[in-house]
Amino acid sequence: MTVYKAPVEDVTFLLDDVFQIDRYNNLPGFSDASADVRAAILDEAAKFAEKVLHPLNHSGDQEGCTRHDDGRVTTPAGFKDAFRQMADGGWLGLSGPAEFGGQGLPVTLSQTVNEFMISANMAFSMYGGLTMGAMAALLVHGSDQQKATFVPNMMTGKWAGTMNLTEPQCGTDLGLMRTKAVKQADGTYKISGTKIFISGGEQDLTENIVHLVLARIEGAPAGIKGVSLFVVPKRKVNADGSSGEANGVSCGSIEHKMGIHGNSTCVLNFDNAVGTLVGEENKGMQAMFVMMNEARLGVGVQGLAQSEVAYQNAVAYAKERLQGRALTGAQAKDKPADPIIVHPDIRRTLMSIRAFNEAARALVVWTALKSDVAHRSDDAKERQAADDHMGLLTPVVKGMLTDVGFANTVAAQQVYGGHGYIQETGVEQFVRDARIAMIYEGANGIQALDLVGRKLPKDGGRAMTAFFSEVTAFAKENGASEEMKAFVAPLSASLQHLQQATMWLMQNALAKPDNAGAASTDYLHLFGLVALAYMWARMAKTAQDKLAQGGDQPYLKTKLVTGKFFVERMLPETALRLARIQAGAATMMELPAEAF
Repeated sequence: MTVYKAPVEDVTFLLDDVFQIDRYNNLPGFSDASADVRAAILDEAAKFAEKVLHPLNHSGDQEGCTRHDDGRVTTPAGFKDAFRQMADGGWLGLSGPAEFGGQGLPVTLSQTVNEFMISANMAFSMYGGLTMGAMAALLVHGSDQQKATFVPNMMTGKWAGTMNLTEPQCGTDLGLMRTKAVKQADGTYKISGTKIFISGGEQDLTENIVHLVLARIEGAPAGIKGVSLFVVPKRKVNADGSSGEANGVSCGSIEHKMGIHGNSTCVLNFDNAVGTLVGEENKGMQAMFVMMNEARLGVGVQGLAQSEVAYQNAVAYAKERLQGRALTGAQAKDKPADPIIVHPDIRRTLMSIRAFNEAARALVVWTALKSDVAHRSDDAKERQAADDHMGLLTPVVKGMLTDVGFANTVAAQQVYGGHGYIQETGVEQFVRDARIAMIYEGANGIQALDLVGRKLPKDGGRAMTAFFSEVTAFAKENGASEEMKAFVAPLSASLQHLQQATMWLMQNALAKPDNAGAASTDYLHLFGLVALAYMWARMAKTAQDKLAQGGDQPYLKTKLVTGKFFVERMLPETALRLARIQAGAATMMELPAEAF
């Protein structure tokens, strides 16, 4: 079956050397995450992912979740014990506030741990991921009572969390939702309606589930402006804080999905369930967006994580599978054929996946650091700049990392040939599991529209200007270096493509909005390629400096070769994306609907 080894060395290189995380020790929680502590956490997380979670990945996929006649849901064998181990290990509260039972460590560290767990078992990891997202929303917008009631139990894994947005008649357009909330004399609300596609909506892992539910209060304004957010526990909470009687929430069915079979994706029925308002009436999207932005970054990590585990297995297969002889002559002369890793096209596939993975991991760490600054710094300007970065990069991380992550699982499957299409090898599960990441938490087409239509022009383009300035400054500072020219010159050329595309949109999108829609996906990928190239340039500079100081030769030289492959073979795609953007929307929109 499949194998997985957490990329601890690569994460350590990023944290310690590329981004020098110790420079952030002025922020709360960072000084507690010393190099020794980070090493211990990453080592333990790797062991848990490799030895506990990954062995359950295939069996969980095969068994799936079972809904019983009374509405109970049973998760696959081994999941309950693994969830308890995860909770007892403190992984759910790694970056949570200490006052609620968390460890208060940087989100940057927890995001790297999340990658390990998602690679090992994506379906299982979603139970904890959604719980952490629900906690984040409550910590920002919940009342003191809501925080005290729910967050500590979620932090310890005693209770889990979900988010409930989608209904049968509405997905992205949440203004069409019908779930209603009726205010009661005691200030609570009775919630009634049906939500679909609720990940972890019912399970046997925890004694209670804290549902965050979007609903419309009677008499509220039409559309999205009349939507409020409520916390609706599966079981009511007793005065002493324990779980009480059932609360009118039931699982109507489990969705039969293409992948992530080990996660119970439910249709949830709310029948006069008691809930309390989170934040203000009719301001539900503000609170839910906290959770959605957390989730979107987490989904981006899912794209990377599935790409990584698929890559590792494709490499293992390519080293073992004998097929043909190398074009330059037999390499394994004692065998009837050479392993397929000798063939250039197999190398192209594997190098493309690897070069993406390593830059994507750097992009996740960079963005996670900005999240920590935005939430922990006492400097208003630093917080604003970090928040600008988060807003701008979130759709790129979610959209590009999942688009390319899925494509990479397919490419890894291709390395196996016919063996990749059958279940026994396990690689086809990575393809099925990765596919959902392009769809949920805002389909990637919506992410692209969000980037072009909202994030790009926001605050007069302040965030984009800052990104341009940072990359330009790096290129100027390092452009004269002979060693860095191989990275800086392609980065500068691609940055120019992004600037040209941005200017084209400014000149052509206002008068003809379809131009923005037609360009959006290509613009997101163009932006993503430049961001990944910037990550590679920073990693290359660090690797060269460490080599000059006598650093680990094989690791650092491999890093530089992989980076050169990216800028030579993958980064030129920015020219293609620019040409598509500048083609405009005319031919795309010309045909009448009936011509399709």
